[in-house]
Amino acid sequence: MVDVMRRRGLTAAAALLCGVLALTSCGGGGGDDDADGGEQTEQSDADQAAEDADTSSAVISITPDDAAEGVGINDDVAVRVEEGTLDEVVLTAPELGAEVAGTLSEDQTSWQPEEQLERATRYELTVRASDSEGRAAHQTAAFTTVSPENSFIGYFTPEDGSEVGVGMPVSLNFDQEIANQAEVQQAVTVTASSGQEIVGHWFDATRLDFRPESYWEAGTQVDVSLDFDGVEGSPGITGVQDRDFSFTVGRSQVSTVDAESKEMKVVRDGEPLRTVKISAGSDETPTYNGQMVISEKYEETRMDGATVGFTDDDGEGEYDIPDVPHAMRLSTSGTFIHGNYWAPDSTFGSTNTSHGCVGLNDVQGADDPDQDGAWFFDESLLGDVVIVVNSPDETITPENGLNGWNMSWDDWVAGSAV
Repeated sequence: MVDVMRRRGLTAAAALLCGVLALTSCGGGGGDDDADGGEQTEQSDADQAAEDADTSSAVISITPDDAAEGVGINDDVAVRVEEGTLDEVVLTAPELGAEVAGTLSEDQTSWQPEEQLERATRYELTVRASDSEGRAAHQTAAFTTVSPENSFIGYFTPEDGSEVGVGMPVSLNFDQEIANQAEVQQAVTVTASSGQEIVGHWFDATRLDFRPESYWEAGTQVDVSLDFDGVEGSPGITGVQDRDFSFTVGRSQVSTVDAESKEMKVVRDGEPLRTVKISAGSDETPTYNGQMVISEKYEETRMDGATVGFTDDDGEGEYDIPDVPHAMRLSTSGTFIHGNYWAPDSTFGSTNTSHGCVGLNDVQGADDPDQDGAWFFDESLLGDVVIVVNSPDETITPENGLNGWNMSWDDWVAGSAV
C-alpha cells in the first residue's frame, strides 16, 4: 500500500515536472515568436503610415444624402469641401441625357446648380476634390426630385425679358389646385417702376392674375418674384418654385374695332396712328364686345372650326384653313384678329362675315407687307389691347384669355385672397 502511494506520488511529480518543462519550452520558443511579432507590428504601422500619407485630408459633403427622395428642385442640392478645393463636380440626369450646369464659388469650396431641376427625375452627382498636397478625394451620390403629385409650380405670362403692351397682366397658371390661396398669393411679389398699385385676383383654384387699376404706363419695368419653395399650396402639396422674372412695357397701343362701322382705329401713345377696314363676326356668329389683350402671335396658322365648336351636321368643321396669315389671339375660346385672303377686297369695311374673329385684308402666304393684316401684325406687341364695340354679342368674360380688364376694379380687388 505504501509502495502504491509512493508510485502515485512519483507519477504526479513527474507529470508536474513535465508541465514545468513544457512551460519552460513554450516560454523559450516564445522569445523568437515575440521578435517576429514585433517585426510584424512595426511593418503594420509603417503600412498604415504610408496609407495615411496617401489619403487626402479634403472632406467632401453632399446635400442631399445619397438615395434621398422627394428632393426640392431649387436650392436643395449643394456640394462643399473642407480642407481642400473642388476640382470637378458633375451633375447629370441620365434619363434626360443632360448635364446640369453649376456655379463654383471663387474659393472653390462650394458648388450648386445654376438652373432649376426637373421634378420626378433621378440625378447622379460625382465630385472630385484635392487637399493642399494634391491628394485626391472622391464622392458620389444619387437622388430623386419631388414628384408632381406632391408639389406645385406656376406657369407664368409674360416671358422673362420680354417687351409687352400696356394691357399685359401677370398671369400665373398652377399645375395643382391651390387651397391655401392667401399663403400662395403672399409668396408673389409684383412691383412696377411706375409706382402703380398692383393687386392679384383668383379666377379659380389654378389661376391667379395681377394687374393695376388701369393699363400699365408706357415704359414701365415690372419685376416679379415667385417664392413658392416650401409653401403648402394644399394639404400634402408643397411649392418647389423659386423664380424671379421681369418685363418691360413698351409704347401704348390701343385699337378700337367698331363692328357697326367695320373700321378699326389704332391709337399709339394717345395719337391716331391709322384707320383700318375690317370684317367682324356675322350676325349669326358675332364678335365679343369688350377689352381684349393680344396673347399669341402667328405669322401663319391653321384654323379649324371643329376645334372651337363650329361643326356641320356631319361633325366636320364649318371651315378649315391651313394657312391663316398674321393671326393674333384675343381669347382662349378662339377669337383672333387676323389676315383674310379668301374674302374679296370689297368685304372689308362693308360686311361682317366671320365666325367671331376680326378679319383684315391680306394675301395668301403672308408675304405682302403692304396689306392691312401684315401692317397691323408688324405694329403689334403681345399685350396690346384691342377693344370691340357695337357688336350684337355680349361682352367677353374676364377669364376668357388675358381679359381681366373687363372687370371693375372693385370686383377685381374682391377676388384677392390677401
